[in-house]
Amino acid sequence: MKNSVIRSSLFLLSAACLLASAAPRPIDYQFERVRGKVVLSSPSGEVRAQPGTEARNGDRVRTGWMGYAVLGARGHAATFEIFSYSDVLLASGAPGAILSRERGRIKAIFDKISGDEPRAVKTPGALLAVRGTRYGVEVGRDGQATLAVFEGAVEVISPLRPQPLVVRAGEICQFGRAHAPVSMPMPHGMNEHNWNQHGTGGSMRDGGNPMDGSMGGHGSTGGHSGNGSSGRRH
Repeated sequence: MKNSVIRSSLFLLSAACLLASAAPRPIDYQFERVRGKVVLSSPSGEVRAQPGTEARNGDRVRTGWMGYAVLGARGHAATFEIFSYSDVLLASGAPGAILSRERGRIKAIFDKISGDEPRAVKTPGALLAVRGTRYGVEVGRDGQATLAVFEGAVEVISPLRPQPLVVRAGEICQFGRAHAPVSMPMPHGMNEHNWNQHGTGGSMRDGGNPMDGSMGGHGSTGGHSGNGSSGRRH
């Protein structure tokens, strides 16, 4: 009886420690630039975001037509550009996730930092884990996503693949809730500047869609950083 009580106590203590370690730490965000309609929703209500507006875990950012915002998460050395018609949840239940990308288009810029703390962006179909990189990701209303990596490398972690897919600079990757990640070289002429203006839409129309087999994809799982075309941070 005594041994049973001790085992139960040790189990409860271990479970409590596990839950405590898994609890997400608060992340502070601040709007650095805002243009057009950008709405911040929090438990206290909705406000129009302005430069200097602060946000917290669980808040939601929505942009309207011509809406644009630069949002910094300085404690994680991360900056996000949020483009028009986007819906973004700040932080999420996924471990290490700083932002959950639900619809629209964002560009993420992660500075290199020391340590092993994960930094990730969650999308409907996969978790995008990084150390130091620049990339853009678009998510459609149907949950289909296109990732473009401009600098460094991104691990695409999907329940439809046994191992993460590493997407390097100069590559794109398409994935969704029902589609495993597939990566391939960027279409000819695509770079960060063009992506800022048009996303991957125009380039994918010219170069084909990997989901219908019109481009040759691959499933490399190796990992190293590369040098892609990258524009200046603005």
